[in-house]
Amino acid sequence: MDLRQLEYFVAVAEERNFTRAAQRVHISQSGVSAQVKRLEEELGAELFDRSARTAELTAAGRAALEHARAALAAAGAVGQAVGEITGLLRGNLEVGMVIGCAVTPLFDALAEFHRAHPGVELSLREDNSDRLVDDVRHGALDLALIGTEAAPEGLESFTIISEPLVAAVPAGHELSGEVSLHELAAHPVVCMPAGTGLRAVFDRACARRGVEPVIALQASAAAAIADLARRGLGVAILSESMAAEFPDLTALPITGVTDPALLAITWRPGATVAARELVRSCREAFRTSSDHASRKEPTAR
Repeated sequence: MDLRQLEYFVAVAEERNFTRAAQRVHISQSGVSAQVKRLEEELGAELFDRSARTAELTAAGRAALEHARAALAAAGAVGQAVGEITGLLRGNLEVGMVIGCAVTPLFDALAEFHRAHPGVELSLREDNSDRLVDDVRHGALDLALIGTEAAPEGLESFTIISEPLVAAVPAGHELSGEVSLHELAAHPVVCMPAGTGLRAVFDRACARRGVEPVIALQASAAAAIADLARRGLGVAILSESMAAEFPDLTALPITGVTDPALLAITWRPGATVAARELVRSCREAFRTSSDHASRKEPTAR
């Protein structure tokens, strides 16, 4: 049994005629008939009822048809995968990154991918997470680094960071220790704009508890939010690791915010081989970064 026999068998089954099947596969009718007959001999059963004017499948033929189609599809997928790997010598990848989030391992992954596949043109652009997710869904981006409250529905993703939100305040601020959302609502808030992962987590938590915070100012970069809070213009809402970058601010745990803020890489199911290779590079870069941070942690303490 070989793929050619399966191809001819499927063609006859779908055309219900040996002559039309022969025209479809571009060989003589006698060639199609001979190969189908050989397949029947190997299987030990007739696949077609040849007594009618059309080629009708027998019970054995109907049982074999689905598997023959699957075998041909699998063989085609093998060829496509190899072709796509070869195609990595050319083409382009569109990558998105959430605004104000310079994550070194992502840049390491892009550099490693570029060294391995220099013929692939890489493009990188910033936007808020909601738009990045939409662009990945609709094919405008191949993959994106996003901030989110949950894995995007209908997309593949892996989480890089999962951590709580904190309220960051300058020295001497009246808030201290753990603070509730209701306590926060008594103060102006400085946070990221709608469409970002941090803002989505914060808004959802407030809505669940019927809290309506006063959003005094918004900024897309953590440094800008911290600077505004430092100047007394509002309480900064940041992730735990973001707040740690500003030691002159005190990070206060927020009670009532149960969902973590996530940083994730996301891409479409069935992405190209090039995109999947870049995802692999991202996984490795972030794993290496995490391992390196873990090894340094005892020294840092």
